[in-house]
Amino acid sequence: MVDWDKRYREATEPPFGTLPSEYLRQVLARSDFEIGSALCLADGDGRNGRWLAGQGRGGGQGRGQDRGQERGIEVTAVDLSQVATAQARIADGLSGIQSDRIAADLTQWTPDEGREWDAVILIALHAPWAEREVLLHRAVEWIRPGGFFVIEGFSARNPRASECGPADEDRLWNVEKTLACFPGFEVVEAFEGQTWLNEGPRHQGTARMVRILVRKPAE
Repeated sequence: MVDWDKRYREATEPPFGTLPSEYLRQVLARSDFEIGSALCLADGDGRNGRWLAGQGRGGGQGRGQDRGQERGIEVTAVDLSQVATAQARIADGLSGIQSDRIAADLTQWTPDEGREWDAVILIALHAPWAEREVLLHRAVEWIRPGGFFVIEGFSARNPRASECGPADEDRLWNVEKTLACFPGFEVVEAFEGQTWLNEGPRHQGTARMVRILVRKPAE
């Protein structure tokens, strides 16, 4: 099991870079993806949550821009690593960003009763599938009706010749298995293919990725 506190503590630079996932950028640019709040799971040292929280602060896309230049998307971020979470808080402060950051084990963490978000974001979580499956089933309850779930991760069809991504197939993503966790949801997009990653030293090079966007039925 990866010791993420140790990995973040010893890193000489952000392991996954400082810029957000390109897929998250693409999703937020969609005309039908309008959100005012987001729950970022496994947000690490904060690159994705920080970027979302900054939308609307000049040049942002999505609903954050519509709400004015002084407010971004309201972000709650949860990560296992206390070290990464502390680093994220520091980086948020230096960027003038406000977000609610929580260090907790996602297999045990539960939000306050009745708390919901416009979107749940899950980028590059590669825990064993049994843990991810339970998390996905729980997290659908944290999305407001009409809200979204965004997922990006390395594909189980990722060839070992790829330059990045886990070697353990149980920690990789499968489109069909993942979609089975969202019965009744609208599949906005779900695909798997090769791309080039430029996300810090750990995600650098060609990789085969799964990218999924589903929408919860509106009540």
